[in-house]
Amino acid sequence: MTLSIKSNFQLENYNTFNISASTKLFFEFENENSLRKILDNEKYKNENLLILGGGSNILFSKNFEGLILKNNILGIKKILDTKDFVEVEVGAGENWHEFVLWSVKNNLSGIENLALIPGLVGASPIQNIGAYGVEVKDTITTVKYYDIASGKTIIINNKDCNFQYRNSIFKNQLKNKIIILQVNFKLYKKAQNITKYGAIKSELESLKSKPSPKSICQAVINIRTKKLPDPKKIGNSGSFFKNPIINNSKFKELQTRFPDLVAYKDSETHMKIAAGWLIEKAGWKGFKDKNIGVYDKQALVLVNYGGGTGREIIELSKKIQESVFNKFNVEILPEVNII
Repeated sequence: MTLSIKSNFQLENYNTFNISASTKLFFEFENENSLRKILDNEKYKNENLLILGGGSNILFSKNFEGLILKNNILGIKKILDTKDFVEVEVGAGENWHEFVLWSVKNNLSGIENLALIPGLVGASPIQNIGAYGVEVKDTITTVKYYDIASGKTIIINNKDCNFQYRNSIFKNQLKNKIIILQVNFKLYKKAQNITKYGAIKSELESLKSKPSPKSICQAVINIRTKKLPDPKKIGNSGSFFKNPIINNSKFKELQTRFPDLVAYKDSETHMKIAAGWLIEKAGWKGFKDKNIGVYDKQALVLVNYGGGTGREIIELSKKIQESVFNKFNVEILPEVNII
């Protein structure tokens, strides 16, 4: 088997920010076998590694001096079919939104609220992606990954993934140590119909539709399309910042000062604040500086209008963080991985 490795490979079409950057070496793998071939090759043993999925949660601030491995493992397979649910095994290289559409088409429920989130299935447990009252941890049963140091394939269950808000073991103890190969999901035959978050209810009303996996999926697609830019037209990574979580006493103090504060209950002791609201109230919505800016329909989204650099985006994000902190005494942190 000949390894098709590309040198000095351009990455502009491999990141949704459309940032111009390159990597020393680039290799696409379609299965575990081809992945093993390159990682076992002495020639590449000492190269810095970066695993690339859909490029939707990454910001290149410079060229990458190492080997980028692009995950192209495909496949969606039902492995367990019961009266109440179906367990599905999905290749890490599958497009996330296409998998959501597959689940809806098969009358399965659990991930329809996560429609139109960019990226691949393999990235979903790393970030514990979430939207409109649902997090992917609610449906993941197991994650299969390749351990780079030992060369072993390991399967861990949901509990051992240490899922938290936009966080997991894959962003901490296992960061840069593993490559996700497959993710298994438990999808339900009975509709979950989670509609209390965001504008889902009003969108369903405008569609004149009753809640169902199909109608909720369409509602989410409509909402996201209205407020988020298409990366093919305007470079972006979706939500750039995480929603900050603050304790109840700090929330009450903020609410007294800002009665229209947008927040959701995170636990009995903490509230999750809408970072987009904070950024907008700090005056950044629609801001533009040459080739970069803040999207005029959603302040949570930083954009590259064309020709912008990763460093310019980073500088803008730092100014926004400082501004929000000065106004609200709340720290907002990037959701995007910065290289």
